[in-house]
Amino acid sequence: LAELRLERVGAGAGSGDLTAQMPGQVRELLAAEGDAVDRGQPILLLEAMKMEIRVTAPVAGTVKRLLVKAGDVVERGQRLAEIG
Repeated sequence: LAELRLERVGAGAGSGDLTAQMPGQVRELLAAEGDAVDRGQPILLLEAMKMEIRVTAPVAGTVKRLLVKAGDVVERGQRLAEIG
């Protein structure tokens, strides 16, 4: 599996907005809201250009919100989750 790290965006020091680096379809959520995650832990699987990509957390924290669900099609730059 390919691994894709997500950008953190936002102004606050505790900001953990995650955005997609390429367009694709969400295949599976690997974490739920409220879950504690470690840096590098897979959050969801994306399918893009016939590849399955593991999207991982760039920082340790708690999944505050998941903004997508399995089956959603996402665009580059779209917010996927918030980790705080």
